[in-house]
Amino acid sequence: MNRIMLKSKIHRATVTDVNLEYEGSIAIDEALLECAGILPYEKVDIYNINNGVRFQTYTIPAPRDSGNICINGAAARLATKGDIIIIASYSVMEDSEAREHRPVLVYVDDKNRVKSIKSSITQSL
Repeated sequence: MNRIMLKSKIHRATVTDVNLEYEGSIAIDEALLECAGILPYEKVDIYNINNGVRFQTYTIPAPRDSGNICINGAAARLATKGDIIIIASYSVMEDSEAREHRPVLVYVDDKNRVKSIKSSITQSL
C-alpha cells in the first residue's frame, strides 16, 4: 500500500509580492527551497492563513537569501502582499517507509528567514 505523506513545509511564510501577469507558480527564495528539500518546478500546496484559501501550484526559485515569496499568475488573486502562508510538499511512499518518515518542517520569521527546522509537530492543548 502507498501513502501520501507530508515531505516538507515552510511554515508561516510572508507573501512579499503578487504578480498576476506572470505565467504561473510561486517564486520562493532559493535558500528556503533547498532548506525544505523542495525542487524548482515541484508541485506544492499553499494554505493562506489570512483568508483560508488553499491552492496548488509549482515552485520557481527566487534570488537566494532575498526572502522573496511571490505568488504569480491566476493564483495571485488568492493572496495579497503581507499574507501569511504555509507551503507544503508531499511524497508517495510505501507503507513501511511512511511509518519511519519524518518531514522537514522549516519555520520562518516575518522576513522569511529560517528560525528553526524540525521533524515533528507537537500538538499543544
